Amino acid sequence: MDYVYAFLIGGIVCAIGQVLLDATKLTGPRVLVIFVVSGVILQAFNLYQPLVDFAGSGATVPLPGFGYSLAKGAIEGASNGILGAITGALTSTAAGITAAIVFGYLVAVLFNPKSLR
Repeated sequence: MDYVYAFLIGGIVCAIGQVLLDATKLTGPRVLVIFVVSGVILQAFNLYQPLVDFAGSGATVPLPGFGYSLAKGAIEGASNGILGAITGALTSTAAGITAAIVFGYLVAVLFNPKSLR
């Protein structure tokens, strides 16, 4: 059932994003920022952790999960002061940030963009 829960929660997150894109005038980047910030806010009030416990990767892989990881690392690192909060957030998300940079670079090297005209 873990796979079903992950699929359902991940699908609901994606459906919310699609509704925001289709039903509003929000652009893709704005929806992405809304998702990351919502993950941070939900984790700040300890509301995202129960979702992660229930859905696993269905809650941690989408963009609210990135915000959740940032907030969780910052909260854990805050016991070491302001610098700990910053380094805690970066440490907890380093793998995701590194993957985004590496794959973005590979796509830029391997593919030639076409003009939209």
